[in-house]
Amino acid sequence: MGIEIWEPVWLSVKVTVVSSIIVFIIALATAIIMAKRQFYGKSALETFFLLPLVLPPTVVGFLLLVILGRHSWIGRAVEWLTNQPIVFTWMAAVIASTVVAFPLVYQSIKTGLTSVDNSVEDAARSEGASEWQLFRWITLPMSKQFLIYAFVLGFARGLGEFGATLMIAGNIPGRTQTIPTAIYVAVDSGDVGLAWFWTVIVVLLSFLLLFTANRVTRQL
Repeated sequence: MGIEIWEPVWLSVKVTVVSSIIVFIIALATAIIMAKRQFYGKSALETFFLLPLVLPPTVVGFLLLVILGRHSWIGRAVEWLTNQPIVFTWMAAVIASTVVAFPLVYQSIKTGLTSVDNSVEDAARSEGASEWQLFRWITLPMSKQFLIYAFVLGFARGLGEFGATLMIAGNIPGRTQTIPTAIYVAVDSGDVGLAWFWTVIVVLLSFLLLFTANRVTRQL
């Protein structure tokens, strides 16, 4: 086995680490707004946020391809700024993983934020605590188990992303080929042994991630 068989593993880890951090930050900011405020159209907006959860990944990938492709103004702007298109790059894989993982991460974080006892927050406000102090010293500590699981879910979903990634990032060995797409190609070409190798890697990574998360949350 040459070094090239590890390329999908390193790329998947890189893509997943970056996307899980991005999606966690975006989902946290969104959940804070959605959990604490009421406004017209909130239900419709929240439904829109959850669409990637029920849409086929290929549909999500196609929509991303339309939005970020070279014929869109966003795609042309990015290409002008970076001197290269965003599609069929590893960053396209990051975007795909971020979008498909967002609903799971968002829902988990929002559940944690809404589980905090309002009376505790009101008591802190009555003592003069600012909203930032309230969030930093009460809301975050009381919902940290949900936040940990939200990050784990985002990481696991990004690691296993296939359809949307294939549509917008392609399957270029050494550049955009992640573990799921590599497994697909290996099976399609009849190389079952190689498919098993990458499958075991994914299972081990996912198991270690979930095991670590469970250990950490038990100690909180």
